[in-house]
Amino acid sequence: MNKQPLRPDLALIAEWIKPGARVLDLGCGDGLLLDVLQRERAVRGYGVEIDDQALLACVKRGVNVIQANIEKGLSMFGQGRFDVVVLSMAIQATHQTEQVLAEMSSVGAQGIVSFPNFGHWYHAVSILQGRMPVSREMPYQWYDTPNLHLSTPADFEQLLAKLGLVVLQRAFLANGKAVNWLAPLRATQAIYRFARA
Repeated sequence: MNKQPLRPDLALIAEWIKPGARVLDLGCGDGLLLDVLQRERAVRGYGVEIDDQALLACVKRGVNVIQANIEKGLSMFGQGRFDVVVLSMAIQATHQTEQVLAEMSSVGAQGIVSFPNFGHWYHAVSILQGRMPVSREMPYQWYDTPNLHLSTPADFEQLLAKLGLVVLQRAFLANGKAVNWLAPLRATQAIYRFARA
């Protein structure tokens, strides 16, 4: 059985998901998160992935997966079908970010999103030096990046409030470790759990 470790943000997300929960993992990649959740927490879930190779990896893991573009809508699942809808390290690559968040909160009781923190001090220094930042969480040059909407934690919280969503839990990581002091400046990743108000 595959014992591949989870990325730190996915490990934290897994801790936030109750045993036996119904989970939808959007942009699930190779399905590792759902695989671990199914084996260790007895969750029932589906992944949604657009990439052919990632889809094949999910099938090999035994993860239920649907090939679809999340920006075309999640109506195929119906309202309130899931306890938790996860979107890890992909919200910054969506075109219709507000729509994706609204639909996540429609098909699931709670949403969990992780994203690279554009407010990290290194990014500010790079911009002050006249260059777009390149980091482990955002390893692309400005001309070939899939990232469309870069965000800080404050920006993300403002968007959640605009959509009538409330923050239930938040965490910040840098190099896979929790950051508490000056987190918006020191964290490279932000992770939020939210629900409808």
